[in-house]
Amino acid sequence: MKKYKIQDSPFVVPTTDGKVIEEHFGLATNGNKDISIAHMIAPAGWSEPFQTPEFDEYTYIIKGKKQFIIDDELIVLEAGQSIKIEKNTRVQYSNPFTVACEYIAICTPAFSMDLVNREDQ
Repeated sequence: MKKYKIQDSPFVVPTTDGKVIEEHFGLATNGNKDISIAHMIAPAGWSEPFQTPEFDEYTYIIKGKKQFIIDDELIVLEAGQSIKIEKNTRVQYSNPFTVACEYIAICTPAFSMDLVNREDQ
């Protein structure tokens, strides 16, 4: 039995806002509740409502820029930068810029709609 798993067919999460989410490991892909790893592309002009997730989230920017509002502080990350946002922190993610943002998101425990606690828009 092999002690590794190569993921070459990630679960593509259906979205209605133009964002591309390819979950390589996590609840949607293989039922893993401990961690989720996803490749994301947020189109220009994209945003999500504020949320207070019950998981730590790590983001690594590959291309473009991504905006974060964390406890009323505005932060913009560019390609090559990363951030860890601790669980139970109020945050809003967006891409108000003119080019798409490509990034990797890692959540521990795994991302779940039951744990994200999104606010009504």
